Amino acid sequence: MKNRKTPGDPRFQIAKREALIGIGLAIFNFLWWFGFAYGLGSKPVEEYTYIAGLPSWFFYSCVVGFLVVVMLVIILVKTVFKEVPFEDDEGGDSV
Repeated sequence: MKNRKTPGDPRFQIAKREALIGIGLAIFNFLWWFGFAYGLGSKPVEEYTYIAGLPSWFFYSCVVGFLVVVMLVIILVKTVFKEVPFEDDEGGDSV
């Protein structure tokens, strides 16, 4: 029978921390999108300003927001996230 890891295993702590960071990024992405989409998009259509042919609310919420979140993910993966082995410490059996 395989040795099951317990919740006290440091890998679970790392996974939980990284999951919370992922949830935080998703919340940040939603707040960014919501803020620009409904903040700038709540005006009458006649008052919209356009960037690259797109309404500014769409450009900032969807285009710039996407790029900001992608950059944050890249930075976090390179600096904060850790590589965690899937094998047991004893001999390389898969968990």
